[in-house]
Amino acid sequence: MKIFEELESEVRSYSRNFPRIFKRAQGEFIYDEDENEYIDFLAGAGALNYGHNHPIMRTKLIEYIESGGMTHSLDLFTDAKREFMETFREKILDKRDMDYRLMFTGPTGTNAVEASLKMARKLKQRSHVIAFTNGWHGQTLGALSMTANSHHRDGAGIALTGAHRLPYDGYLGDQLNTIEYLDKVLSDTSSGVDLPAACIVETIQGEGGVNYCSPEWLRGLSEVCKKHDVLLIIDDIQAGCGRSGSFFSFEEAGIEPDIVTLSKSLSGYGLPFAMVMFKPELDRWSPGEHNGTFRGNCHAFVTAKAAIDTYWSDDTFQQEVRKKGKYIADRLDKIVEKYGDGNFTVMGRGMFQGINCVNGEIASKITRAAFKKGLIIETSGTDDQIIKLLCPLIIAEEVLAKGIDIIEESIDEVCANIEVPEESDYFDDVTVNDTKED
Repeated sequence: MKIFEELESEVRSYSRNFPRIFKRAQGEFIYDEDENEYIDFLAGAGALNYGHNHPIMRTKLIEYIESGGMTHSLDLFTDAKREFMETFREKILDKRDMDYRLMFTGPTGTNAVEASLKMARKLKQRSHVIAFTNGWHGQTLGALSMTANSHHRDGAGIALTGAHRLPYDGYLGDQLNTIEYLDKVLSDTSSGVDLPAACIVETIQGEGGVNYCSPEWLRGLSEVCKKHDVLLIIDDIQAGCGRSGSFFSFEEAGIEPDIVTLSKSLSGYGLPFAMVMFKPELDRWSPGEHNGTFRGNCHAFVTAKAAIDTYWSDDTFQQEVRKKGKYIADRLDKIVEKYGDGNFTVMGRGMFQGINCVNGEIASKITRAAFKKGLIIETSGTDDQIIKLLCPLIIAEEVLAKGIDIIEESIDEVCANIEVPEESDYFDDVTVNDTKED
């Protein structure tokens, strides 16, 4: 550990929670230098939906490299890009009756968000964008201005402008319709909310606490955006590529976003790869107006095509993910029932779920206990109070069961020594008056 402590920046984070030197990984397992085995419920923060070192993708990548295939190509036409685009159109877009253009940005999700924000502002000639409470969109300044987390916003060192924050679905309780509020403030020229270029939203807020919006809320947001000539950007960087139970997390709502950002598991192999999808009529970029040295990773094109061919040629994989998602929900429901109504609660949907442990201290103790038992799992949320399950989608059912067993054992172990509070003390008590009549 000495070299890391002496030379690597203090900004490192995951390595503090999982202080081992890891050497190899396969599927849903990671191994340290001492050959200790860990079940991976972190999956590269959502970048490894198909697991570590997937054999099909690894073989395709090695074959491509050994053939002398291009590694770096800027935005030149390459056979790797052509084959990925053909496969993506045939097996993802056409099967969903979608018509989008593809833009390959810099290699990370925040690059895709930056491009989408720039595009929306250019097209609408408006500067503001609506973002939502607990949203997470990246660490570069434009994306960070859309991100709600104060710890990360404070690291910017300058004022973060250009965003207007509105309440996400359920943020103010089930009785208040935040879409009606959005429609009202955009309709009222004295609301103080400038007409935005776009709304950017995650259908499942991974870093914000595994909150998810209902299909009805998302449809309402889409309708309000259309009504007011505002572009709708779906940030599907973490919830996309099957995590929610369908390739795109917004499919259940039946909407057609104007712009969609993808990254993380898009490459299928954990390689850097980001992309923006947008409706053809929005493609008004001039050549080179937005670019980057590392846009279009040829190695990632190869593995992304292999991932789509392997898992998205029919709906078999999608059904398997939904089955596992139901299993996760059932198991977590039974776990939280042990601790009474109003204590622990289950968050999320599909294979993107978590347990709200009331506060970050409890959640941290649980994840530390789980790591000692051979499970790598992280926390999220305002106070890091959510234990977030983000295992590879390809995880074997018996390994999934074992991982959740470890979570349950760790919760029981921690909660045997503390009194679980009903409410977090992170927030001041807030009462929202419900004026609706019975």
